[in-house]
Amino acid sequence: MKVLFLAHTEEGGGLGKAALEALGAAKGLGFELVVGLYGAEVQAGADAIAGCGAAKFLGVAGADFATARYGSDASACEAIAKAAGADLIVMPATARASRVAAGVALRLGAAVDTRLTGLEAAEGKVVATRWFYRQRMVGRIERDARPWLVTVDSGCFEAPSDMKGAASVEMLSPAVATRTVVTGVKSPAADAQTIRPEAKMLLVAGAGWGKSQAGGMKRLDEASQLILSLIGATKCSLGSSKSLVDQSGEGGALPFLTHMHQVGQTGSTPRHQKGLATCCHGEEPHVVGWRFITERRAINLDASCGWAQGKADVLYVADAFAVVKALVELLK
Repeated sequence: MKVLFLAHTEEGGGLGKAALEALGAAKGLGFELVVGLYGAEVQAGADAIAGCGAAKFLGVAGADFATARYGSDASACEAIAKAAGADLIVMPATARASRVAAGVALRLGAAVDTRLTGLEAAEGKVVATRWFYRQRMVGRIERDARPWLVTVDSGCFEAPSDMKGAASVEMLSPAVATRTVVTGVKSPAADAQTIRPEAKMLLVAGAGWGKSQAGGMKRLDEASQLILSLIGATKCSLGSSKSLVDQSGEGGALPFLTHMHQVGQTGSTPRHQKGLATCCHGEEPHVVGWRFITERRAINLDASCGWAQGKADVLYVADAFAVVKALVELLK
């Protein structure tokens, strides 16, 4: 069996963490390995993994492939996959790769499975695993169809190390079929960004921030200031419970929140190293979203809340307003 590791390079031509982990998944199968890279530059990325044991390096590079566009990325992936002739294609589940994975599979006549959390070879067959129903069930997947294209989640595989060298890359020149022209990229200021997948810590704000506090008054302005101050001081990522997001949508609390911040049973499942939950009860809808957080801590005034039932490593029985205010002062 031949396996193709297919990934896009980052700015500067290197490979990101998710791509290196996907390489670990592909390499760990033990079959013949081919590397395919696409982006503005690919030589630096290929040199960084030259010692991975790949039989061949394929590349697509140029200004047309510098920025994520469906048409150009799909053409690059299709050309590399056809040149490789691989039975299994492994891609990282980044936003850029995920956008084109299904379309590339259709062009190749391939089967496709996304967001895999496990990939191994057993008795000459490839067996994949992934979560279903909001991480409540894990499934095992085997397919006879070839080629088989898969994307693998970050944080599930170990990235190989000490692979630097000089790689010989066979460059391909696919035709670019797209009607869009990239004129530039406009990003928000770093301080305005509140969703940071690469951050080491996740701060989750629960509905308690928008409820009446001691004295019967809501302290929405203070809550907003405290949360944003803590995010600014720690550069952590912000998540929210569904109830608080819904309140914000109705103009009731924390207007900077959107449904993209929602984590839990009906939201995203983050994979940060550390997590701090504030003003949420810690019952099943919250815990599902925290399943892959390595170290979990929570702040709640209720000593018998869900977090206290073995669902958090540490529970601080305290007022979140007071704790966060003290934290911000210490971090100044």
